[in-house]
Amino acid sequence: ADMGVHLADVHIACMGIEKLIPRRNDLGVFLRLLARSATGQAITNYTSHFRGPEKGKQIHLILVDNGRTEQLGREKFRNSLKCIRCGACMNTCPIYRRSGGFSYQSTVPGPIGSILSPGLDLKKYSSLPFASTLCGSCTDVCPVKINIHEQLYEWRQEITKANPNHAESLSMKLASGIFKSPLAYRISGILMRKLIKNLPDSLIYNPWNVWGKGRKLPETPQESFRNWYLNHRKNEQ
Repeated sequence: ADMGVHLADVHIACMGIEKLIPRRNDLGVFLRLLARSATGQAITNYTSHFRGPEKGKQIHLILVDNGRTEQLGREKFRNSLKCIRCGACMNTCPIYRRSGGFSYQSTVPGPIGSILSPGLDLKKYSSLPFASTLCGSCTDVCPVKINIHEQLYEWRQEITKANPNHAESLSMKLASGIFKSPLAYRISGILMRKLIKNLPDSLIYNPWNVWGKGRKLPETPQESFRNWYLNHRKNEQ
């Protein structure tokens, strides 16, 4: 990397406007913070510093906006620009730990990408804020204290307002009714276990089911956790 920079007559570097730091003294803090949050190292293996071009050569620094100013103007989401790209939120996320960083086709992976990407294209990345359990683990490990899970929730509200899904609203009302009734919940559990077992794979994994292209449903349990618990309790007694 350094050789490529020194050999070139013209060095052109691009950086986001949010990567500027107040003082040179702050650089050491960020370098240690980044490495420890990303891989647990005390500091990065190497860091390059460029102060100015050699005689007869040029250095050009391009500050990229690309939607950052617009994100800064969103009071609920401006805190996301503090990200230092350490990846701690992705490492701890129960969803991204299993699916991989780039499984949802976003340039910036992980939970932080799920709150940055909708700001660039709400329609294209409308599913990202919903690919989360809102457990808050990402917020807990974030070294720069970004309230990631709260912003995920806020984006869900914004996306639902912009693109109301009546079929989903109906299904949520149906699910709410089932969850409110213990009897309805148990009966629906029995019916669904039998239904999924007898469904042919072609009905679940087909070109119309985008979710099923790279994923597979877990094996259906023989009984519910409640029945399993009651049976084991009887055996213990």
